[in-house]
Amino acid sequence: MAYDLEEQEQLESLKAWWNQYGNIVTWIVIAALLGFAAWSGWNYWQRVQARDAALLYEQVTKAAEARDVDRVKRAATDLEDKFGRTAYGPMSALVAAKVLYDAGDLAGAKTQLQWAVDHGGDEYAPLARVRLAGVLLDEKAYDQGLALLKDTPPAQFEALFADRRGDLLAAQDKRDDARTAYRTALEKLSADEGGMRQIIQFKLDALGTA
Repeated sequence: MAYDLEEQEQLESLKAWWNQYGNIVTWIVIAALLGFAAWSGWNYWQRVQARDAALLYEQVTKAAEARDVDRVKRAATDLEDKFGRTAYGPMSALVAAKVLYDAGDLAGAKTQLQWAVDHGGDEYAPLARVRLAGVLLDEKAYDQGLALLKDTPPAQFEALFADRRGDLLAAQDKRDDARTAYRTALEKLSADEGGMRQIIQFKLDALGTA
């Protein structure tokens, strides 16, 4: 009998607790289930986006290998419109820009590179800036090119930025500034970049002594 009374008291306590906190617990459980469902749905959507973007990026690269300029432009634009928030967006823009530049379509190349500058983040935007500055160098838009490179990039791009600044300054016949830029580029190069080191050293030597 004592055991029954104790059990009944526990049951009554549980009922009282549930009456007081039951709704809160229910809502917490529902919120947790909804959160898990949203998280699962987001991850699924991300996987689908990455898969579809990868397939479209493959079309871009195949068109680039075939030097099919029109198909490259269509596929790259389609990818950027649909999957521009994935890494394949700026990757596609860089590939398309190279094909367009080689085909003599500087305006198209600049459009693709500017898109990569705007959407590429720290991983791709700095490289797009260097390449866009190179196109501006061809167009003799030296100040615009230098403006693109005025900010300090992530460490792995510092040599590229300095080298391109040297090119732009040398084209303006600002030899002292160009020498400084090339020397900075040499300082920032890693030990395994011997090929690029030789090219920069050649450009520095071509400027002559101060």
